Amino acid sequence: MCGIIGRVGDGSAIEPLLTGLENLEYRGYDSAGIAVQNGSGIDIEKRSGKVEELKESIGDPPRGEVGIGHTRWSTHGPPTDANAHPHTDESTDVAVVHNGIIENYVELKERLAANGYEFTSDTDTEVIPHLIQYYLDAGFDSERAFRHAISELEGSYAVTAMVSGEHVLYAARQGSPLVVGMEDGEYFLASDVPAFLEYTDSVVYLEDGDVVLVDEDGVEFTDLEGNPVTRTPETVEWDPEQAGKGEYDHFMLKEIHEQPTSLAQALEGRIDTRNGRIALSDFEPGTFDDVESVQFIACGTSYHAALYGSLGLNQAGVQSTALLANEYSVAAPPVDDDTLVIAVTQSGETADTLNALRQATAEGARTLTVTNVVGSTAAREADDALFIRAGPEIGVAATKTFSSQAVMLTLLCQRIAADRQGEPPADLESLLPAVESMPSALDEVLESSDAAAIARQYDDSQSYFFIGRGLGFPVALEGALKFKEITYEHAEGFASGELKHGPLALVTPETPVFAVFTGQEDEKTLKNAEEAQTRGAPVIAVCPDDHAAVAVADEHLSIPATESELAGLLANVQLQLVSYHAADLLDRPIDKPRNLAKSVTVE
Repeated sequence: MCGIIGRVGDGSAIEPLLTGLENLEYRGYDSAGIAVQNGSGIDIEKRSGKVEELKESIGDPPRGEVGIGHTRWSTHGPPTDANAHPHTDESTDVAVVHNGIIENYVELKERLAANGYEFTSDTDTEVIPHLIQYYLDAGFDSERAFRHAISELEGSYAVTAMVSGEHVLYAARQGSPLVVGMEDGEYFLASDVPAFLEYTDSVVYLEDGDVVLVDEDGVEFTDLEGNPVTRTPETVEWDPEQAGKGEYDHFMLKEIHEQPTSLAQALEGRIDTRNGRIALSDFEPGTFDDVESVQFIACGTSYHAALYGSLGLNQAGVQSTALLANEYSVAAPPVDDDTLVIAVTQSGETADTLNALRQATAEGARTLTVTNVVGSTAAREADDALFIRAGPEIGVAATKTFSSQAVMLTLLCQRIAADRQGEPPADLESLLPAVESMPSALDEVLESSDAAAIARQYDDSQSYFFIGRGLGFPVALEGALKFKEITYEHAEGFASGELKHGPLALVTPETPVFAVFTGQEDEKTLKNAEEAQTRGAPVIAVCPDDHAAVAVADEHLSIPATESELAGLLANVQLQLVSYHAADLLDRPIDKPRNLAKSVTVE
């Protein structure tokens, strides 16, 4: 995954380009660069390292009203100055930024090299400017040269290009996100909306196969053959301040503390506690009457949210399973038109999840996506969509989106179970008030957490284990994932009962065990924790103050008492805080963990 920014308008392009790159750095931070029309040619500034290093390396800023920029997460070739984008042809008449993978780049590169075009990088991207130049040399105008070049690309891409001397940006999308921003004669192209939120909230989400031409007069939307297509602008309901760190040292900490607000946004208008009903306007009662089984598909943190939903649906009496989207093509169970496949993806652009979603559609399943991004590919391609409304999330390690995904899935699963069984689940009456109080319960956790002290106490441990049973299991997996993502320390999550089937061999006094108690068979989880404790491992219980585990555990992270369907989500916030403080003690780059990016748009 990489970040693209392009800008056309009056005045210098440098500030909005660099602002866009800073806002997009969560999408890649191996290298960064910009290209600007200077009136007589294209100025290129690029280098390996972070955007801040690029800014510091720019002496006399290039002048011009039109430009493109890129922040890279390496796929082809290591993060070097030569491999940084933008890439150009030999004469620097064409500059290109690209996100995705060009699968036939070797074939294209060999053909172009045989025609005398010289390459200077290890990237697949470099074939694009050379290919555009090839068609320019053949006598085509810039627009036709761009279209011909794009038509030869195989794979996934979001491409933005500029040609020397022209106040025009050319862009195309196939399998990788690209959005257009518009505001009073100033136009933007970007991989994601936060790139230009300071400048406009009017957005057009491009679709696969779209080609756009952007100049000072506006934006022209066409298909690859040049036929006009209609794309309607949408207003993004995100405040620009949401994309900044504010008073916090890191985006991750800010987004952990935003969870009461983001969850309140997710729940607004969706539960009716007075009448004891779920009010999902797009999924009225009876929507899921014909669903026989449910498959959840997702990756990473979204997979843990999907597993949370799947376990909850099974407990509500509906057959369900959660599957890793990247394994779906080789291990998917059979589907038919009575199967509901739910894709869970924060960005709506995760390549593996999109491919699994398309496979399910091709095999006849009904599909639904749970996502944070209204105009995303997953939202457009699925039959239905449920938006979690968490607002922008910049930290690579997902936090507030997990909470909102899990709660929305809890409500969705209750609706599915009610439709399948002909009546609401028996516990809905007590569950809805608990859901409604979740934002205040999260506030209570954030205000009273001892996570910083726990992180200090165990900051020199050898390994970290997280265990949970039932709905505590996906929370244990998520706790371990957060810990390893941002601390770089070894962490593993287990179903509590699995400790004695192998992992106990790794338990030592240097292996703290975080035990999540949700009210579902807690006595068994406590017994499993004690098994580790007798081998010398310190046990940290994540549970209410009056829980039996408090008297047994070495340490305690408190959560308010609530319904078992929700307790794990309160525990998850404590585990997020432990991970954050542990990483801070280790002086890790918390918002930009090595080798990782926010949304994986390539397989």
